[in-house]
Amino acid sequence: MDYSNEVLTLDDGRRLEVATMGDPSAPTVFYHHGTPGAASFVRENAILLEHADLFFVTVSRAGYGASDRRAGRRVVDCVDDARAALAHLGRATYVAYGHSGGGPHALACAALDERCSGALSLAGVAPYAEGFDWTAGMAEENVEEFRLALEGGEAYVAMLEAARSIFLEATPDTVVELLGGLLPPVDRAALAPLEVRQIFVDGLVEGFAEGYWGFHDDDRAFLGDWGFDPAAIATPVAVWFGDADTMVPPTHGEWLVGHVAGATRRFAPGEGHLSILSARAAEIAADLVALGGR
Repeated sequence: MDYSNEVLTLDDGRRLEVATMGDPSAPTVFYHHGTPGAASFVRENAILLEHADLFFVTVSRAGYGASDRRAGRRVVDCVDDARAALAHLGRATYVAYGHSGGGPHALACAALDERCSGALSLAGVAPYAEGFDWTAGMAEENVEEFRLALEGGEAYVAMLEAARSIFLEATPDTVVELLGGLLPPVDRAALAPLEVRQIFVDGLVEGFAEGYWGFHDDDRAFLGDWGFDPAAIATPVAVWFGDADTMVPPTHGEWLVGHVAGATRRFAPGEGHLSILSARAAEIAADLVALGGR
């Protein structure tokens, strides 16, 4: 799988954790991990390498893993860090690919980086838009998380601290139960293999290693101004989503299909937030290849 990571020091003095996986001679895919998480989550995409030759580049978003916090960051701010990582590695054009909370960040690259040839959103979050019931269909845990995120204050901080404490102690044997109602049966089945649960646990533990700020700043970024207009994206975008997803409901995918310029609807009936990747790996890999990038 050839996974490796390193920590860069950026021009503004921040540390940025960068990871790669795959064949460096293959087309470049910049992967934006989910929420909460870290760069090591890129290893969930090993299944895609069974279907296509790709080179994944990723970072731990600011505030996660070994990446320093960027207080008050918006979704759009990820583009600077993506550019820095790609420049360090000498990569030119690329496809932006985001899973879950990474979806909006992939769209930001498609909107604002001329070197991004296209984007793929996998079970990705939609903007908190007027007239759109953003939490409808979410599991109770997520509804409560975002209610507190909107309110802010001590109750929200207490929730973040509790989440960090819980997930720092997660193991492959406990992680499914810790996620509770967030996992429908199809996603529990997707986490059945030990190696899949291990990657999931590693991403959570590494994401919270130095605090809860990455989680906090992601939530706040989703609910605020993203810093770009999805309708202005000029490059092709594949929007993948399933109807058994209780973390990011299918209404988010439908919103993106209806509002992102050039979006192609990739609906996966019966799939959840996690199962969609393994169940549709061959098609997702084909989309990433078709979207281009070197």
